Amino acid sequence: MSSFLSPLPRLLIEPVVRAALLEDLGRAGDVTTDAVIPAGARFEAVIASRQPGVIAGIDAAVIAFDLVDPALKVTVERGDGARVAPGDVVLRLDGPARAILTAERVALNIACRMSGIATATAGLVEIARRHGKAQIVCTRKTTPGLRALEKHAVKAGGGSNHRFGLDDAVLIKDNHIAVAGGVVPAIRAAKAHAGHMVKIEVEVDTLAQLDAALAEGVDAVLLDNMDPPTLKDAVAMVDGRALTEASGRVSRETVGPIAASGVDLISVGWITHSAPILDLGLDAAGV
Repeated sequence: MSSFLSPLPRLLIEPVVRAALLEDLGRAGDVTTDAVIPAGARFEAVIASRQPGVIAGIDAAVIAFDLVDPALKVTVERGDGARVAPGDVVLRLDGPARAILTAERVALNIACRMSGIATATAGLVEIARRHGKAQIVCTRKTTPGLRALEKHAVKAGGGSNHRFGLDDAVLIKDNHIAVAGGVVPAIRAAKAHAGHMVKIEVEVDTLAQLDAALAEGVDAVLLDNMDPPTLKDAVAMVDGRALTEASGRVSRETVGPIAASGVDLISVGWITHSAPILDLGLDAAGV
């Protein structure tokens, strides 16, 4: 794991994991495991990757096993941000068999999803770095209740976080502009309302809107659905007066040309809402 990637506080992760376990255990607990596995049985198991990728969500997986039975010994072999190849061991488990089997699915659900986000992010980061300076950033298009974990997974993949919610920055979007009556009145209203610690970003669809936003003075401009030549013109217009963020139609195929335009940031929604999982599996140790 990168030394720059701090773990999320357990206080943030545990309620999510606890809710997932309660959902899975239902009203009667793990009736299969309780019926088949003797109470005193012990089990040594590993969680290993079945695909190449980047790991995330491991702290949540550890908490899942710990909540089911604190007597379990869980050893992290590869933490968040680690790159793995097929067969690489991520976690080692040793202890009561019932606890391992009961917590298995919740632990894997979270770790597979978060590792998928980290892996997708890492792929875009690598391409963007080959073409320019742009950072890959996530959006608010996250799974309800999982935002902190998913945004942490983006960081594990080498990306950066956009705002976490509606309350930590002003982002004036196209519908705000439509209702407010234009770019200029929207920016002026935001400046009159926001505190001195709150940054203001405005979305623009055209170079004319960009010119108006720059004349008012903003911290960042979101250049929405512009093609690479227009993005390059926009970056030249901004000339360092604000951060430039490109968004819209970003994929592995388009991220390179977008980064080559010189933008500072590229925001991508699908890395949190649609990234495929990284396949991780739990098996008996030594098998």
